[in-house]
Amino acid sequence: MKNKIIMFWVIVAIVIASVFTIYKKPTKLGLDLVGGSRIMLEAQTTPSVPKITPDTMSRLQTAIENRVNKLGVSETTVAQVGEKRLLIEIPGVMDSKEAEQILGKTAQLEFKQPVLDANGKQKMDQMGQPVWESAGLTGEDLKDANLSTNQAGQWTVNLEFNAKGATTFGELTSKLVGQPMAIYFDGDQISAPVIREPIYGGRAEISGGDSGFSPEEAQRMVDLLKAGALPVPSDIIQENTVGPTLGATSIEKSKFASVVGIGLVMLFMIMMYAVPGIIADIALIVYGLILFALFKIFGVVLTLAGIAGFVLSIGMAVDANILIFERTKEELRAGRNLFTAINSGFDRAWASIFDSNMTTILTCVILYFLGTSVVKGFALTLFIGILVSLFTAVTVTRNMMHIIFGTGELKYPKLFGLKKEEIGQATVFEETKREKARFGILD
Repeated sequence: MKNKIIMFWVIVAIVIASVFTIYKKPTKLGLDLVGGSRIMLEAQTTPSVPKITPDTMSRLQTAIENRVNKLGVSETTVAQVGEKRLLIEIPGVMDSKEAEQILGKTAQLEFKQPVLDANGKQKMDQMGQPVWESAGLTGEDLKDANLSTNQAGQWTVNLEFNAKGATTFGELTSKLVGQPMAIYFDGDQISAPVIREPIYGGRAEISGGDSGFSPEEAQRMVDLLKAGALPVPSDIIQENTVGPTLGATSIEKSKFASVVGIGLVMLFMIMMYAVPGIIADIALIVYGLILFALFKIFGVVLTLAGIAGFVLSIGMAVDANILIFERTKEELRAGRNLFTAINSGFDRAWASIFDSNMTTILTCVILYFLGTSVVKGFALTLFIGILVSLFTAVTVTRNMMHIIFGTGELKYPKLFGLKKEEIGQATVFEETKREKARFGILD
């Protein structure tokens, strides 16, 4: 009994910690609940990438995810749709133009050197514009980028190259002393400074030319450079905005449906199992608090599908208690004392509970890895819910049953949803018959 008391206070401590977590940490809501932008990107082929392969799409998806994460946009989902499209959902960003600026740029940084004629002067094209060629130095050679101002008070972008980039940049500036070097960003020439002396140490500065950068332009360039370039260009083929009004309506309907559903389940448990039903309801409340706290700890983004998974997991949590209580009632009918009946009820119901929940867990894993973002939200919440339900059914319910009913005889069968004449009425023959039926043995 002492161990049961200790476990009881452990459960109380877990509940208090869960309530504290729920109160302190914010709830992350998905696009369908808080509104935001939904954008469809389509990867485009280039001369260097003539075919969009699964590897290309994987690298593009990773680059987009890194970009939105580094730009401070949270709870964004990036999912592949078809062979060469990505669906990006950005909760809270109601201005689709802002989202396009975040995702539309390829962020290709490239350094170019002049193409010289026979006299060592830079060639010009038919339009009288300087001709440039690649210098073998790109944004892939960057280690970091940050924002600053120069002596003239203009906003600049400071670059720090990795080891390979630092060596290449030093060799390039040594070769181009007295000549210009062009800096291109997404195909546009940003500036073409004349190299006065070799630059070693792996650091460089980009200014916006004569007009300079605005603070917003410089910051956006820094952010994009930090997030990394896209492996291939991508076009926005569809974009729309989900309004917060729809999300608010969905939340209210979900709350109403959840409260009604859970309330009916709790009422059913009390009507069918009396005091054990009340214990199951208390365990259900504990289950809900622990589960919601875990959602916040792990940063689970709640969507409508996720809420549906949460409500479904509650039903499965109750299902485990029903199996336990029915098995316990059978043991009481067979004449077992209360302590033995409770233990036997849990032990014999565990195999069925484990098997049924394991099949659902496997289904959740398959849905999570193969499903779309909406399906993943449903699978994740249901998966976590099942794991927590196993804990509450086996630990919380069992511990409370022993504390409340003790180890003695069942003096008041009504407390267990039984009639007095049912107690001990099952004969050995009937019990044996039930056991045979349980294992599929026919007489």
